[in-house]
This record gives sequence, C-alpha cells and structure tokens, in this order.
Amino acid sequence: MDAFYASVEQLDDPELKGKPVAVGGNEERGVISAASYEARKFGIRSAMSSKQAAKLCPALIFVKPRFWRYKEISTRIREIFYRYTDLVEPLSLDEAFLDVTDNKLGIPSATFAAQSIRNDIRMELGLTASAGVSYNKFLAKIASDQDKPDGLFVITHENAQSVLDELPVGQFFGVGKVMEEKLHELNIRTGRDLRRLSLNELTQYFGKSGKYLYDIARGIDDRDVSTDHNRKSMAFENTFDHDIQDHTGFYLESSKILDGLWERYTRYDRKGRTLTMKVKYADFSVRSRSRTSEEVINDHKALKDLAEQLADQFIPLEKPVRLIGFQISGFESSEAKQLHLSL
Repeated sequence: MDAFYASVEQLDDPELKGKPVAVGGNEERGVISAASYEARKFGIRSAMSSKQAAKLCPALIFVKPRFWRYKEISTRIREIFYRYTDLVEPLSLDEAFLDVTDNKLGIPSATFAAQSIRNDIRMELGLTASAGVSYNKFLAKIASDQDKPDGLFVITHENAQSVLDELPVGQFFGVGKVMEEKLHELNIRTGRDLRRLSLNELTQYFGKSGKYLYDIARGIDDRDVSTDHNRKSMAFENTFDHDIQDHTGFYLESSKILDGLWERYTRYDRKGRTLTMKVKYADFSVRSRSRTSEEVINDHKALKDLAEQLADQFIPLEKPVRLIGFQISGFESSEAKQLHLSL
C-alpha cells in the first residue's frame, strides 16, 4: 500500500487530501510513523523526529495514529487478496507476498492478477496500492518499490540482472543500515559492485549473510510464499506530549498503555508468558525490566499484576519519562497462520 497510515487518514478526512500529513508526534516531540507523499517531498519520512519534520515543512499536519482503523482496513485488503489466492504471506499491515501462479480466478498472467487486485482495492476502499511482479519473492519485493505511488513494475528473467546491477545496495531487501555502511566501506554501492565479489569473499566479510548477498545480487531466491509464521512478541507503547515527572502520572499512563496491549492481545489466538516494560527517559536513555509467569497470561488481572511488579521497579523515577511501553513474549508454540504479499 502507498503511504498506508497517512493515506487512510486522508481517506477518512477529505480536508487532508493533497496536503502534507504526518502520522504520529507533534511539532514539539515524538516520532513520525508515516508520512503522506506530499510530506515526503520535503524529505519527511517514517522514524524521523517530528520536531525535525516540522522544521522541514512548517505546514505539516500532524495526526494521531489510529491503529484500530489501520487494522480494520488491512483486514479488508486481505479479504481481497484471498479472492485470488490462499497463498498470502504478510510483511506488515500494508504489505504482503502473494503467489498467484494458480489463482482462484484462473487469470493466466500474474501481471493481470496484480492489476485486478489493485483495481479492487481502489474501487472498494478508495486507496492506491503499488505492486511488484516477478518470479521469486526477493525480486517481487524489489519490483514493488520501483514505481511508487500507484505503480506496477514487472521484473522478468530477461531484465532481472540489469535491474539489480543498477540498484543501490541500500535498496536491496534485507540490507539494513549497518550492512549498507559496511558495503560502502568496501566500495560496494550497487548490485553490479556486489556481484563482483565471490561467495568466499562475501562470507569472509559478512559471515552467514554472505551467501544471501551472493544470491540476491544474482536474483536467486528459492523461498516459497509461506502462510505459516509464529508471532514472537506483541507490544504497545506511547510517547507522551509532556514528560512524566511524578509516580502518580507514571502509574496512570502505564495502566492506559497496558489496557491498549490487552485489547490487542485478546484478538490473538495464542498466549505468552513474559511481560517486559520499557521506559525511555527525557535524555533518551532506555531501561527495561521483564517478568515471566509460570502459566500463560490468560486474563487481565494476571497481566496487570505482572505490570505492577515491573512498574514498581522504576519508582522512584530516575528522570522525567518520555515513553512507556509493554511487550508480551514467550508465546506458546502453535501452527497459527499469518500473511505476506507480493503482487
């Protein structure tokens, strides 16, 4: 999906259409969760401090995130996916891999199937989606980023290597900031540069990741679209407009955040045992504490008891608090299914 959170906000509030919109934070503090394409023209992007974003674009409109609404729209998008195929594997609320080789509607071309899905999303939800079509997951992901917003890009066997050779290594799926910097130190800046290194050289520099780099530089990816994934954790947190400086406010806000986590947790069909509390102070230092229950966390009281034990460990407050978060982990094993897409 294109600028998903921001696009949903513009969909629900027509006055925001065509304007620079940032989801999350405000003019003084916080972090941007998503930015509309109008905002991106000013260099605004997700994970940027909202204060910096406001300097780049004084006309920037900040809106509070509504994750329940994004989840609702995401569910409807996935319903559209399942009309075409049951082989859906999620990356996030707004992105997934789809295997449409043998699709339910008998569409002979993956490109036609992708276009049909994009049309359904536009007509039924009023949102635009970009799609990448290729013969494996890695290339489909690369393709999906080539023609945004509202685009459709196809990578074939014939043009795959030329596309990869010209691509900056930082745009390769699976190459993070740290790996990108290390590649740059080795004077590797494009796929063509990466392809010049042997498997032994890449393994020497990057360990087990060397084989992955060797393969993707050549467009090799044998992974199937998988519908079987197990969630490892679930979190809920909030950055406050004003720092918390007293224990009363600390406990009150902790309780609100825990309720948000509980609401999300009740919609999931597996249960965890470990609760972690994260506190970020005004100076951006972070502390965390964890507790593990002998039994899985099945009710709100059990979760609240663990949370209170954790919160007590932060009192008295060392410094003013800017963020509080809770995370549940240690989920029981399951065959639970999830999603992922590549049009």
